[in-house]
Amino acid sequence: MDTSAILPHVNAALNTISTILLIIGFVLIKAGRRDQHRKVMLAATAVSAVFLICYLWYHFTAPIFVFPGTGWERPAYFTLLVSHVILAAAVTPMVFVTLWRAFQAWKTTGDLFAPGAFSQHRQIARLTWPVWIYVTVTGVLIYVILYHVYPAPT
Repeated sequence: MDTSAILPHVNAALNTISTILLIIGFVLIKAGRRDQHRKVMLAATAVSAVFLICYLWYHFTAPIFVFPGTGWERPAYFTLLVSHVILAAAVTPMVFVTLWRAFQAWKTTGDLFAPGAFSQHRQIARLTWPVWIYVTVTGVLIYVILYHVYPAPT
């Protein structure tokens, strides 16, 4: 099996699932459905972790892909790619800190949403979520650009 041919599609599917779970988690917490929010966000984290493993596996084993676009598309693509890569590197520790703060609140009080304990989780989650959603959405967009708009010659 040629993983370099399959993993980009797997990664795009995982990123899409992560995006959907992040949106559902956001809607759930805004609706006050805390237990469901917790479950969905843990699922988003698990899917993103599987994505990260597959992504690293792909990039350590696949040949270098050169973007074939020319003209205005080239700087637009690389601007998108650079912002995606920088924020992807930043969001990984942010997700861990966000989860850690949620876990600590739950461990300390037995209630993840106890007023004092929850405030630290909430504070970082307000920064983590927009970065995380940007990274998942732009990841799918980069996939579409590379594999559907500008596919490599066969």
